[in-house]
Amino acid sequence: MIAVPEWPENLVGYKKTREFSEKNVPAALLRDHATAAGVWGRLHVLEGSLGFCDQVSGETMVLSPGVHQCIYPDRVHHVSIQESVRFFVEFCHQKADDKKEIDDDPDKFPHRK
Repeated sequence: MIAVPEWPENLVGYKKTREFSEKNVPAALLRDHATAAGVWGRLHVLEGSLGFCDQVSGETMVLSPGVHQCIYPDRVHHVSIQESVRFFVEFCHQKADDKKEIDDDPDKFPHRK
């Protein structure tokens, strides 16, 4: 099982996917893929459970609500459907000390409320 990594302190969210379920998860998320250089991902499971596999380490874990998996830039990974699930992916970047967050709307990122 993967130890949930600590988040870098200066990560800020700038966009998120729509909410997915076991019925509409894009096939691309089920295949190996990676975020772009400098782009971090944060998986948010709202209901049910979701498998996460880090292809670099070969480790897997099952995510449940309240566990926010850190996806490193350029790191190959995929998700797997375990059961009924609702989830979304938040995309983040590292905030420079002199820059504001791109998007700090709490309605777009309810976990920040």
